[in-house]
Amino acid sequence: MIIGASEEHVRLRPLPDEAAALLREVGAPPRLVAHLRAVHDVAAQLVDWVTAQCPALGLDREAVLFGAATHDIGKAVHRAELSGPGSAHEEAGRALLLAHGVRPDLARFAGSHARWDAEGVGVEDLLVSLADKVWKNKRVPELEDRVVAELARAGGLPVWEAFLRLDEELTRIGDGAEERLAYQAAHPVDG
Repeated sequence: MIIGASEEHVRLRPLPDEAAALLREVGAPPRLVAHLRAVHDVAAQLVDWVTAQCPALGLDREAVLFGAATHDIGKAVHRAELSGPGSAHEEAGRALLLAHGVRPDLARFAGSHARWDAEGVGVEDLLVSLADKVWKNKRVPELEDRVVAELARAGGLPVWEAFLRLDEELTRIGDGAEERLAYQAAHPVDG
């Protein structure tokens, strides 16, 4: 594991300007910002890959990227959930985003990222949830199966082929997890 991974050691995309401004406005701690940046970077990789593999899917790239960049913003309020379990940040995050003028269709990711298995969850929500797992190389077969089903349906692929393609990409992304985890850990929970 890379100890003290910093900006020079881990190349992550910057957060969208609107998301970065919101995080500053709510006083998000450095650890939270680092986490959101890592998940956002993985979401961008996933969206790029999905768009290239399955252009017929027609997903909203900007919504996925904004959702990934703000999905845990409620942890600025429920700080104990930065280092421990809890789900209070989900609804708090959605409410916080709405209170700051974020459209409901974008604020939803703060509440839906942990409920990817609910009925009617769209592909954008699935990708935010997937990025929130894969950034640390956590694999959730049921979540991946839902993404595979969307890829197979939209791309006219056999399910097994969509699975193999997604599995290969998630393995590639997962290979960078140690660096992302060290990057996040290098940032203080408070600050």
